[in-house]
This record gives sequence, structure tokens and C-alpha cells, in this order.
Amino acid sequence: MEPIIAPVSLDLIKAELTPSKKLRDTNKSNNEIYVINHHDSPNVMMEIGRLREIAFRDSGGGSGLSMDIDEFDTMETPYQQLIVWDPEAEKILGGYRYILGSDIKLDKNGQPMLATSHMFHFSDKFIKEYLPYTIELGRSFVSPEYQSSKAGAKALFALDNLWDGLGALAIERPNMKYFFGKMTMYPEYNRQARDLIQHFLFKHFEDKEKLVTPMDPLKIETPVEYMDSILTETEFKEDYKLLNAEVRRLGVNIPPLVNSYMSLSPTMKMFGGGINHEFSEAEETCILISFDDIYETKKARHIDSFIKEKVEYIKKRFPIFVENMGENLTDMVAHKRAEVQEKISARRNKRQARKNRKR
Repeated sequence: MEPIIAPVSLDLIKAELTPSKKLRDTNKSNNEIYVINHHDSPNVMMEIGRLREIAFRDSGGGSGLSMDIDEFDTMETPYQQLIVWDPEAEKILGGYRYILGSDIKLDKNGQPMLATSHMFHFSDKFIKEYLPYTIELGRSFVSPEYQSSKAGAKALFALDNLWDGLGALAIERPNMKYFFGKMTMYPEYNRQARDLIQHFLFKHFEDKEKLVTPMDPLKIETPVEYMDSILTETEFKEDYKLLNAEVRRLGVNIPPLVNSYMSLSPTMKMFGGGINHEFSEAEETCILISFDDIYETKKARHIDSFIKEKVEYIKKRFPIFVENMGENLTDMVAHKRAEVQEKISARRNKRQARKNRKR
């Protein structure tokens, strides 16, 4: 286990967090969201790597290196880093890394070159019909000091701030339709609770098409009969109450990020879990979420607020244009995604029609 590097100079970090890299303000806590990468902000990337390693080690994981930075962070077309910046404390609160489907390359076997590729096999259908329109998310973290109640509202809304960033991505990248990522639990987590959560996910969100499959599936050790006797409800909400109560009886809580993903969309697809032997034997479960199917309450909280922010910016920057647009401006910004998706669907239908004619 290597010692973690010292904090990166604040002056170097602030010099790289330029206005052009700012994505939005957060809904809560007066924080700011930036998108950077290793090439345009190497010092911020080092600080992210330092904070990720600290956060992951505190949770029982980590890379064991002096900072958590890998080849996916530094490759020619690298994963982008979405971070929440606390301008008052001048610290990084947390972050995600992500890559757009349009930037993902395939290897010699036709498999996508992703951070998840060593754990999961992707079907031809997923690669052709989902991957080009997918944002892969990974390495989510919240800095340890913002996981403490001592940080007050900053800690309370840390995860909420990160979702503000993802909501903005859904608007800013209108040709994207899905979030794809992993939910992580570490080996120290209660086995029975882990199995129960996995069983619950398979029950309500199973990928029946086998779009993505784990190469080394998690071994469920808890008897299915016991889990079925606990999870007796058909409806998600009622069954979730039973899951939550049993997990708490076992002395733990459902991990916050797992909780957030489960309550995000009724059509989430769960692809099963595997062991990440390259990351402290973490137990990781892959999921897919459609932007269009995210619950309206979540859209209102994380996406609609960004639309309003963009409208206000346009009003300040182009007052004459806004005056001419009148009440149509908000609709124009909000419908940008829908227009792009309609064009994508039309192109796909044309291609399918040509294939059918050839047959």
C-alpha cells in the first residue's frame, strides 16, 4: 500500500478551474460543478486521484497506489471528470468520471474498451443499439470530510449535488439516452444484506435480454427460500420497505448510491454483479438507466433547474434575442433533447427500412 500523495497546490487547482470548464451551479449548498480531464487540467486530476484514493480506502477499497488514477483517466480520449467544487472552502467535494458512447472504441474482439470491460461481456445488441447513445459513469466519490455531519448542509446535499451534474449532462448531450454504470459494495459489507439487495434487484430490474453479463458472477450464499420469505411484495415500493427493514435488522444500511439508483427509474436494467479483482475485490453491479424514464420528481429536481439556469444565462447574454423569443425560450431549451432524439429515431427507422427492403 503506497502512501497517498500530499494535497495539490490550491493555486494550481484554481488556475485550472476556468469559467469555460464550469457546467452549472448546484441546487443546494451554493457549490459549483466543473468538467475537466487529465489533459486540460493535470493538477486538478491529481487532486481528484488523491481524494478518490482516500475515499475508497476509507470504505474498504482503493487501488493501493499513491493516487487513484488509471489508464482510462489518461488515455488519448480520456474519461471526463465531473466534480463538485466548494467555492467557500475551496475544496473538491466529490465527483464522477464519465465517457460518451461516441468516444468509446472497440477492441480486436469487438468489445468496447471501457473501465468495466474486464468484468462484463457486452452483447452485439447492446453495442449496436445502446452503446452509441450511452454515458458510462464510474469512480463516484464524496470526499471523507463531506461525509461527516460536521460539514452540515454541504454533507447533507453532497450526493444531490453530484446528481445535479448528471442532470446537466442529460441536457448538454442531447444525443445520449442512457446512463450506464456500477454500484459498488466492498467485501466488508454484510454478506446476507448484500445477497438480499442483489435478489431484490434481480426481482425488480432483471435484464431479461442478457444485454450485458458478468464474466465472473457474484456467488449468492444466502438461501433463496429465506430471501423470498422476506421479499414477499410484488410492487417495488412495498417490497423496498421490506428490504430496508431486513437490511437494518442485519445491522447495516443500504449503501447511499445503491439507494439513489434504485429510486431513480422504474425501468432500470440490472445486469448482475462481479468481483473487481483490480480494485480491492470490490463487488460491483452494472445497471442501465434511460433518461426518458427517470421519475418526474427527479427530473424536476436535477434537470429542470438546469434548464432555468440556462434560460437566465441567455437572458443576460442575449437580451434582444430573448425579447424576440418571448415565452418560447424555455420551451426551446427544454425541447432540444426531444428534437435530437426524434432525428436519431428517424435515422434508425430509415436504416431498418433499407435492411427490410434488401431482404
